Amino acid sequence: MSKESALIDAMRVLANHPAARGLADDCAVLDFGGEVLVLTHDMMVEGVHWLPGQDMADVAWKLVATNLSDLAAKGAQPVGVLLGFTLGQGDERFIAGLSEALTAFDVPLLGGDTVSANGPRSLGLTALGRATHHPTPSRSGASAGDGLWITGPVGAAMLGFEALRDNTGQDSTAFRRPIPRLAEGRALAPLATAMMDVSDGLLIDAARMARASGMTLAIDSSAVPLPPALPAHRHDEAMRWGDDYELLFTLPAGIAPPIAAFQIGTTLRATPSPVIVDGAVPHGKLGYTHD
Repeated sequence: MSKESALIDAMRVLANHPAARGLADDCAVLDFGGEVLVLTHDMMVEGVHWLPGQDMADVAWKLVATNLSDLAAKGAQPVGVLLGFTLGQGDERFIAGLSEALTAFDVPLLGGDTVSANGPRSLGLTALGRATHHPTPSRSGASAGDGLWITGPVGAAMLGFEALRDNTGQDSTAFRRPIPRLAEGRALAPLATAMMDVSDGLLIDAARMARASGMTLAIDSSAVPLPPALPAHRHDEAMRWGDDYELLFTLPAGIAPPIAAFQIGTTLRATPSPVIVDGAVPHGKLGYTHD
């Protein structure tokens, strides 16, 4: 078990409010008057989530986009963000990128906090949204026989990271400036039995959805959409790399999604493994974890 998983398990005793959903979901979902608020907080660390020396405008965009991706997985409409900011080099570029992201996704900055610190910079963002459908989708609703779907390819962020790291001149947009699937999430919210975004890798996130639902997700690797430029021998790696921010969701058998999406598998009754690929249990690390 990773340090991250152990810490989350320890905190579940404290997170006993129903809105916390047992810390087993993308967001907190809080009934508040006549509305349902959807809240999430993600952090990024220099050297882990972005390359040292990377344009801070891209870092700002990604910080906003990754948090809004969690809202997308709940079918939520963003209503605002709060920023936790560590001062450092490139602050002016960060503000420029933040402005671009807030404008692109039509979400206001509501406040936050700034600090100074030594060592690698860490940045945090809290995103607040309004649920557009009730009940709000969760990771835990998949049933045996449901189809497993994804909104787009995996592996593009991996290729983008390598292009940026190696300065090859190839397109790195998928890594630098992901697009949260907000409209797709709202369209899927009334239909999806379970939904989450793919941030840490298709296989590990599918395993998380399967465990939350008490099911096994069977993936057909030949049906998984991949970038045309990805070599065949790297297909398995692409399913484990992460940072793609597509939506992974389940629908009842025979139900077609109202958006462009790819069926990549089915939901089975629980087996000893939460995820199966091409009929076999995948070996090794399924995706990214904070060790």
